[in-house]
Amino acid sequence: MSYASEVKKELTTLKVHRDNAKAELTALIRMNGSLSIVMHHMVLNIQTENPAIARRIYQLLLTFYQIKSRLVVRRRMKLNKNNLYIVKIDAKSRVVLSDLGIFADNQINERIPIGSHLLSKDSQIRSYLRGAFLAGGSVNNPKTSRYHLEIYSLYEEHNKMISEMMNRYHLNARTTNRRSGYITYLKESEKIGDFLQLIGATNSMLRFEDIRIMRDMRNSVNRLVNCENANMNKVANASTKQIYNIKYISDTVGLDQLPPKLREVAVSRMAHKEMSLKELGKLIPSGSISKSGINHRLRKINSYAEKLMKTDAVEK
Repeated sequence: MSYASEVKKELTTLKVHRDNAKAELTALIRMNGSLSIVMHHMVLNIQTENPAIARRIYQLLLTFYQIKSRLVVRRRMKLNKNNLYIVKIDAKSRVVLSDLGIFADNQINERIPIGSHLLSKDSQIRSYLRGAFLAGGSVNNPKTSRYHLEIYSLYEEHNKMISEMMNRYHLNARTTNRRSGYITYLKESEKIGDFLQLIGATNSMLRFEDIRIMRDMRNSVNRLVNCENANMNKVANASTKQIYNIKYISDTVGLDQLPPKLREVAVSRMAHKEMSLKELGKLIPSGSISKSGINHRLRKINSYAEKLMKTDAVEK
C-alpha cells in the first residue's frame, strides 16, 4: 500500500461530528461526482478507486438524506488498474446537490463561499479539505527524494477555493494547471506535515515526521562527512604541494638559502608530512606558531619555490 493510500485509509476511519460531515461530503461529491439524465431524471454518480471512501460516501448520504444509494463495482481490465466503485443516486439527486450548494439555477457552482452555512466554522473548513484530499489528493512517500502533496480539481475556481482554504492556515499552497484540470500543491515538508495534522491524519503525520527527521539527519551527516572529506583532501593536496616545493628548494639551492624562520618551518614540514598546520605550529623549535602564522610562512616558501622554477625554466 502506498503512503497516500495509508493516509486515506486513516482518514476514512475518523469519526466526524455531524455538523462538519456535510462539508466533507460536499467536497467528495463536488470532486468525484458526475451527473447524467436517465428517463428524464437526474442521476448522480460518485466514483472512486478506494472502497473505503465509497463506503464513507454511502454512509454519509444515508445519514443526512436517508438515501439508500446503490454501490456499483466496475472492474478495469486495461493496465491492471484498480476497480472503480460508483455510488449511484437515482432519486433525490437534485435535493442533495442543492442542499450542499453544488447545484443551483440549473448549473454547477464551481465554489462555495467561505463563511456560508457549510463553511462557517474552522472545523467545517478542515472537514472540507479532508474530503478534497480523499477525493483528489495524493502525497509522496517521505522516503522519496522530494516532498510533494497535491489536490486535483476539475474547475479552476474550485481549485482557487482549495488554495485559499489551505492558506488560511499559512501553508504556502500554490496552484497550477495539470491534465485538463488544476492542482493545489505543497512542496515544503513542514507544511505537508501541518496539512496532514489539519485534516486529522495524525498517525500519518507522525510517521511522515519520523521519516523526514531521520532522512534530514542522514542528509546532514552525509553533508558533514563530505565536508570533512573535502577538507581532508584540501589539506592533503596543500601538504603535497608544500612538500614538493620544499624538496625542490632543497635539491636546487638548499634550504640554507631560506631565512631562518622559513627554514625551520620547511624542516618541520618535511619531518611531519601528515600533520595539520595547527599541529605543526606547536612543533616549531623557536616556539609555537599559530595556524595562520604557519600558513603565512608556507605561502612564502611556495612563492620562493615558484620563482626558482621560473628562473630554471628561463635558463633552460
